[in-house]
Amino acid sequence: MKSEESKKVEVRKIDEKPLREVMVKIMLERIDMQEGIAVEALLDSRATGLVMSSEFAKKQGFKLKKLERPINVRNVDGSDPLNKEGPIENTVEVNIYYQGHRERIEIDVIGG
Repeated sequence: MKSEESKKVEVRKIDEKPLREVMVKIMLERIDMQEGIAVEALLDSRATGLVMSSEFAKKQGFKLKKLERPINVRNVDGSDPLNKEGPIENTVEVNIYYQGHRERIEIDVIGG
């Protein structure tokens, strides 16, 4: 039976449009150190990929991998053509664990 915590859903309104946020608890493992941390992840943020803040990545000791070419980030709400945090210049490689499943992925790191 799933706990009520894993079903946490918050509905807010932005510009009179409902916004549904689904948070799930996952484990992120730093590949180089084989150490994991438990975090809450936002599902369906309307982003086209997986992102992590540079502040979080540095605080948690993730090893940053520099991209050959930066990736410009556009705002999903249409405000300003590019995101104020600037382009994505790094990624981190992690193992994600969720309900017995493990997947190795690269997460884009946003913010300088």
